[in-house]
Amino acid sequence: MLTPVIMAGGTGSRLWPLSRELYPKQFLTVTGNESMLQQTVARLSGIEHVAPVLICNEEHRFIAAEQMRLGGYEHGGIILEPVGRNTAPAIALAALQAVNNAIDGEDPVLLVLAADHIIENEQAFKATVEKALPFAEKGQLVTFGIVPTAPETGYGYIKSGSQDGDAFSVSEFVEKPDLATAEEYLASGNYYWNSGMFLFKASRYLEELQKFAPDMLDVCKRAIATPSQDVEFIRVDKAIFATCPDNSIDYAVMEKTNLAMMVPMDAGWSDVGSFSALWEVSAKDENNNLIKGDVITVDSTNNYIYAENKLVTTVGVDNLVIVETKDAILVASKDKVQDVKEIVNQLKAAGRTEHKLHREVYRPWGKYDSIDAGQRDHVKRITVKPGEKLSIQKHHHRAEHWIVVSGTASVLNGDKTILVTENESTYIPLGTIHALENPGKIPLEMIEVQTGSYLGEDDIVRFEDRYGRV
Repeated sequence: MLTPVIMAGGTGSRLWPLSRELYPKQFLTVTGNESMLQQTVARLSGIEHVAPVLICNEEHRFIAAEQMRLGGYEHGGIILEPVGRNTAPAIALAALQAVNNAIDGEDPVLLVLAADHIIENEQAFKATVEKALPFAEKGQLVTFGIVPTAPETGYGYIKSGSQDGDAFSVSEFVEKPDLATAEEYLASGNYYWNSGMFLFKASRYLEELQKFAPDMLDVCKRAIATPSQDVEFIRVDKAIFATCPDNSIDYAVMEKTNLAMMVPMDAGWSDVGSFSALWEVSAKDENNNLIKGDVITVDSTNNYIYAENKLVTTVGVDNLVIVETKDAILVASKDKVQDVKEIVNQLKAAGRTEHKLHREVYRPWGKYDSIDAGQRDHVKRITVKPGEKLSIQKHHHRAEHWIVVSGTASVLNGDKTILVTENESTYIPLGTIHALENPGKIPLEMIEVQTGSYLGEDDIVRFEDRYGRV
């Protein structure tokens, strides 16, 4: 039976400002009604498998867990990477965990998927996985090559070798080509896009990693030897894992092993690496515009227009990407969207925060929206889910005034616990130990006004926290 391994990492730079460092693209809903992570799990329906294992960044853990819960999807644990070390170590952690959890000596077959891909033809996807399974069960390392539809310069390629039934040996992996080379690849019929999806026995991957990257495997073994289980999260040793070499599965294993096989996949695949790629795979109007949100267009064609918070209007524009969020607006030529990451780099260099988080930030207990900010004041709209509680904490530099808009708040304020209901408020003096909880059955909505000499999110001293953040 298959053990799906879903890699849900990412930096959120290619679809900025929709995606951010703390909310990368796998958590976005870009097509349909579910996020890309949820769609990745949903397309496993019909394939016999155990609950998937997720791998994600420590900072993304609550978003991943919440999206799985909201989608009604079970998982077999969420492995947290304390630091990013690329795909080869991440898959090694999942393989080691799968072997440790195997029942009666079973050797799990891992189906490694990225959480941020779009696949339009799910039946073709499932059929291709079924074709690849016999090769994986024989001990070969299968990669899926996407049948190319254009001379794409944004993908790496796999050159096919000799054919064996539904699979080909891998002749070579090649880097992203220039346009002329990509056109040659397409014309030859021997090159496929490198999808970054794999199928192999956990034990065989670890054996090949031992051959070609023994130092990496040794670090991964020691890092996960005594994992700490925090509810649904599997934590590895941060100090040990930080010493792990940084390398992709392609470089560490697939380019070196003689067991690599490639099974072609023609399933409407896209890694949605840019707004132009997203425009390509999405439904468009009669003027070839992709429109989401409150948008009015006049004499405008071939555009990607996304309005999150305001009315967006266009007149006489063509081939543009226009993205409006609560705190940023992007206007770019659709032909230049690969350079959006340069905007992100400039935001980082300037010490700004728009590359890292949205104005609306999700937390395990709910979310907050930064409505306004001045030199010595910060206003937030806070939503606390029923039954959830913020940490017991205090601040050194700010006081807070809480006004309940709807619902009921249970507030620890110093040595007293009080109930604050709709149209009531309470004041938390600077340095006072406090906590906020929603004891009710409906979401708690409140306005928080912070005042003080320093209003950064790191001015929090936590004493107790049900989400393991102390």
